[in-house]
Amino acid sequence: MSNDDNRTTEAPTRRDYVKYGGAAIGGGLLAGCSGDSSNATPTRASTGTATDSPTATETETSASEDGSYSVTMSPVGTVEFEKPPKNVLTIFPHHADMVTAAGHGEAVSSMLYQPEYNDSMWRKFVERLPNVSIDWADLPGQWNPSKELLYELDSDLHLDDPATMVTMKGWDPDDIEEISENVAPWFGNALSYSRSDPPSAWADGYQYYTLWEIFERVARVFQAETRYEALKSVHTEMVSSIEANLPPEDERPTVAMIILNQSEDSVYINPLNDPGFMAAHTRPLGATDAFADVQSASVDYEGLVEADPDIILCLAGMSEYRHVTKTRERFRNDPSVQTVTAVENDRIYTQGGRYQGPLMNLFQTEMAAKQLYPEQFGAWPIYTEGPYPEIPEDEQLFDRQRVADIIDGDL
Repeated sequence: MSNDDNRTTEAPTRRDYVKYGGAAIGGGLLAGCSGDSSNATPTRASTGTATDSPTATETETSASEDGSYSVTMSPVGTVEFEKPPKNVLTIFPHHADMVTAAGHGEAVSSMLYQPEYNDSMWRKFVERLPNVSIDWADLPGQWNPSKELLYELDSDLHLDDPATMVTMKGWDPDDIEEISENVAPWFGNALSYSRSDPPSAWADGYQYYTLWEIFERVARVFQAETRYEALKSVHTEMVSSIEANLPPEDERPTVAMIILNQSEDSVYINPLNDPGFMAAHTRPLGATDAFADVQSASVDYEGLVEADPDIILCLAGMSEYRHVTKTRERFRNDPSVQTVTAVENDRIYTQGGRYQGPLMNLFQTEMAAKQLYPEQFGAWPIYTEGPYPEIPEDEQLFDRQRVADIIDGDL
């Protein structure tokens, strides 16, 4: 927007870059809006009502004679684009990861959820991709933003799930509609993270996707379908190789994927094998979730001892606040949990980001495979600090240079 005088719902403007197609305005925009109120506390996955497979309409990208094109994704519906957006607002890093993977990382111009934290986490991984970088630390944005902030940011696209926005203080569906009309459309999906239920107002029609299905649609927004196909091939080859070399099911470990609650003797638990994309890196590994039958979001130390996992994976374990070394030291020094098998055998490992995009997913799948099955895929180095550890080239489960080349457009 060029000035405050244009900020009215009575006189909406349209961006040169993007606009909603008829399906979105007709019902797609408000067909499914919900989400977790923050990224701080894990939630157990919901079975939901939607399927995991997109409809025929959702798999299509249509193009017009004038060069415009449209892309469809729940919960928004269809959005029409004149050209790839250059000024993109995000909430969670999975969308920013996808934009980077599509070769348009410079388009990420704001991030509402902890840009400095996400920058510090993702840098530890992308440092291992030659000539690939991110720059999120100083991006503008805040949780529970005012509408005025979104007007000021004047984005070409809000690469966000409106279902997440309506959980923020002061936001409702009318506000979503106002911003889409006066600033730019919304296009994103976040509830697929844990497959949490949308509120009743949008219970019908919310579509859940896999991580790579979301990335496919984001790549189309940036006309980067070839990059998507190439990166998806890298991922498919790695997962196929892993699955072909897994040990028999009765020889696989029990695993707890947790975040330590530092204020009390308990841990937040995250599902290991649920269909949401939070488990996109562990689900293919076929291990047994030590907390598969636990429905709560956390357990106390007694519950951890009872579950007695062979391996503990610490989400956000490379971050300063939730660093894996703090969890190791806490458990080693606490008599109430010293008998847990993972503690006794020193098998407490770090993980990376929870809202993972394709780049984080490639690294996290590799690291989890090594942490769970060192005899099959090579041992994971004990992580204490710094970036993602250097893995000898002959022990890498995917080609770093190939991924970097794809991002750079060398296909």
